[in-house]
Amino acid sequence: MITQKMKYALKALMVLADERAGEGKSLRIEEIASRSGTPKRFLEHILLEVRNAGILASTRGRMGGYAMIKEPETVSVSELLRLIDGPIAPLPCLSRGSYQRCEDCSDEESCRIRKVFAELFWSYLVLIESLTLADLVRSAPVAAQVLDAPALG
Repeated sequence: MITQKMKYALKALMVLADERAGEGKSLRIEEIASRSGTPKRFLEHILLEVRNAGILASTRGRMGGYAMIKEPETVSVSELLRLIDGPIAPLPCLSRGSYQRCEDCSDEESCRIRKVFAELFWSYLVLIESLTLADLVRSAPVAAQVLDAPALG
């Protein structure tokens, strides 16, 4: 499950990706918040994280703002998920970047819980790692509906 913080990040990045494809200028935080429907108070922290990851650039001053410096086709949704929400594996023993042995597991090779979740997780990874910010922008009406949809359970 993605967090609200991740939803805000995706909405803001879709706005910036659209701007990159259009006029290509930087946008002030207020403009990004307004266009994405994201609270400004959360957005500044989120965009700083994304900037520090080299996806955005920021300019100070009255005419400053944020702009995409990476092509949306090169910004992986899985990269963003890990950046904003942390590890995406359902179990710590399945994580690539944050692997930890489960405290209650005596043998990973024979762990049935690990095996079942590994199969599900790898299927999920194949899909999520193929998805880019450009894919979200191309399907913006659908993406907006999904990001704004109420939780199912």
